[in-house]
Amino acid sequence: MKNDVSLTALLWIVAAGFFMQALDTTIVNTALPSMAYSLHERPLDMQPVIVAYSLTMAMLTPASGWLADRFGTRRVYFVAILIFAIGSLFCSLSHTLNQLVAARVLQGVGGSMLLPIGRLAVLRTFPSARYLSAIAVVSIAGQVGPLLGPVLGGWLVQAISWHWIFLINLPIGLVGCIAVLVFLPRTLPLDSRPRFDMTGFALLSVCMVAFSLALDSAGGAKAWHWIAGLMALSAVAGWAYVPHARRHASPLFPLSLFERPTFRQGLIGNLIARVGASAVPFLMPLLFQLELGYTPLQSGMMMLPVAIAGVACKGLVSPLVKTFGYSKFLVANTLLVGGSIMAFSAIKQSWPLWFTILQLAIFGAGNSMQYAAMNSVTLKDLSREQASSGNGLFSMAQMLAIGLGVTVGGALVKSLSAAWSNPILAFRVTFVLVGVVTLASSLVFYYMRTSLKNTARGVSVASPVEE
Repeated sequence: MKNDVSLTALLWIVAAGFFMQALDTTIVNTALPSMAYSLHERPLDMQPVIVAYSLTMAMLTPASGWLADRFGTRRVYFVAILIFAIGSLFCSLSHTLNQLVAARVLQGVGGSMLLPIGRLAVLRTFPSARYLSAIAVVSIAGQVGPLLGPVLGGWLVQAISWHWIFLINLPIGLVGCIAVLVFLPRTLPLDSRPRFDMTGFALLSVCMVAFSLALDSAGGAKAWHWIAGLMALSAVAGWAYVPHARRHASPLFPLSLFERPTFRQGLIGNLIARVGASAVPFLMPLLFQLELGYTPLQSGMMMLPVAIAGVACKGLVSPLVKTFGYSKFLVANTLLVGGSIMAFSAIKQSWPLWFTILQLAIFGAGNSMQYAAMNSVTLKDLSREQASSGNGLFSMAQMLAIGLGVTVGGALVKSLSAAWSNPILAFRVTFVLVGVVTLASSLVFYYMRTSLKNTARGVSVASPVEE
């Protein structure tokens, strides 16, 4: 009985971590205009608040597994929750944009460890026969976060202040820290764990940060030589990782991963598709509040169809893939997602409300199925030895794509608004352009059909991986 109680408590602890992380990725979007006015900034200049968080998570996620092995799952998970809560507190106390961005980086340090170490804690504690059901229960928290995030964020901003979108993490974090100490079993560090590839970590971090800063600078008044320099630095750092990984005994991500065609192509397709789709949760609340006159709460409620349709349609992925195959399904669904993003360009004040809701629901359903199918096809052919590093690289690419989507969307709206002095037109053109980015990934999935035929004669559907 005590063992069952401890296992149930562990599920609640991990679910709370999943919930905090998932909630935080959506709750901030609705509050950006109010935060901008409070900090005396332009709303379109607020994308670093999101990019700093997602980029930090992308950088540090690969280190989470090594940290858990080196210092113990219980200790690292406790520190992750504590750092996330402290970062949330500092966010609520920020008086300038720079302070808020710095606090979001700290919050991202904790958030980068919540999901992977939470999964690891469940994997190492639950019997193998109960692992899948345990992960399924925990993943519900990850689905509830996006459902509540926009509406809760809009309500808190409207009823109290934007500071409370961060303060609500404090009681959850406090209970989580206590529960970890009471219920999470102690685990001994692994003495045989290889040394962490710090050089590879530094090279990939420089590559991601420089590339993101270059894209962000393109939407401002930075000189082109500065942008070109950042792009060059990113390219050099990425190129330098290749010979480093060949020489290193235990590289951060072995180059053998890219010998799997489905992983290589799936990773590229994921990154391109998510860049376009990730711009939507950032752009839509800004469009609703800045151009269409919605309140924060109304803006948050308008994002509900995206989350509800996404949860409702996720179960359709496996039967559809079994019927049509990964390549055909992904090509068709990518066209649906990209087209729905481009269709947002038609939204205006006289647009029927029911039709806007239908548009958002179609995007939410297609995007949810897209993520599940892309995740599954990318990871399904990895060997057991490659699974850990492949999943780490894949998780890093997911978070990187979120930051790039916000950066690209924000840069386009800012630069087009400045050029045309017509913000609503800037939003419309931006939706068309980011939709085209998502559509471009359909080419990757089209050419993936050859790799799928070579790896399997017939379709083998892996279990969809959580977003």
